[in-house]
Amino acid sequence: MEQQLSDKEKEKRIAALEAVKFVQPGSIVGLGTGSSAYYAIQQIAELVRQGLQIEAVATSENTASLAESLGIPLLGFDEVHSIDITIDGADEFTSDLKLIKGGGGALFREKIVASMTKQEIIIADSSKLVDQLGAFTVPMEVVPLAVNHVMKEVKLLHGSPVLRKKSGHLYITDNGNYIIDADFGLIEDPESLSAALNNIEGLLVHGIFLDLAAKVIMGDGDWVVYF
Repeated sequence: MEQQLSDKEKEKRIAALEAVKFVQPGSIVGLGTGSSAYYAIQQIAELVRQGLQIEAVATSENTASLAESLGIPLLGFDEVHSIDITIDGADEFTSDLKLIKGGGGALFREKIVASMTKQEIIIADSSKLVDQLGAFTVPMEVVPLAVNHVMKEVKLLHGSPVLRKKSGHLYITDNGNYIIDADFGLIEDPESLSAALNNIEGLLVHGIFLDLAAKVIMGDGDWVVYF
């Protein structure tokens, strides 16, 4: 399998395999969404087949379907009060653990799961490490009736908002909402921007994740690097 993977995919996979080592028997595990999390889910499923006793919470319908197909026992959001460990990816991260997430469209559930998690581990390939957030646009999940209002407010924050589309149609999240991707350029002060976005009515959640990751494990060639 590994010889068929690109260098970037190999880095994702070795980071995922390293992160799964932190999963303990009897724990509740948050399962991330996206190409990096996929490798972690596959490895967790293999450990479950070998007898590891865990329960999991999925951050998206796609992740839930994958986990169920692999035999990972799932819990609903209303069945858990806290999560022991979550393994998820990121679109960008800095060495001081600031993240942009949401490229896969699951940022609302990802942020809820991260907020409930005692140890959030982010896995990534080396292309995701940046000196400053902002090369990747900031995703925002938005209530449909508030789209125009949110786009106007984002422009006042000097962002360039675009409604996300997929195959020519508006992208609809698992929660029935829209996603706006906003380009703010390089973000000088992620904390201030995060706070300003939090104050926009109709914007459910944005993809700037601060003070949520316990560590980032990055694949770098054949090695893993911890942040």
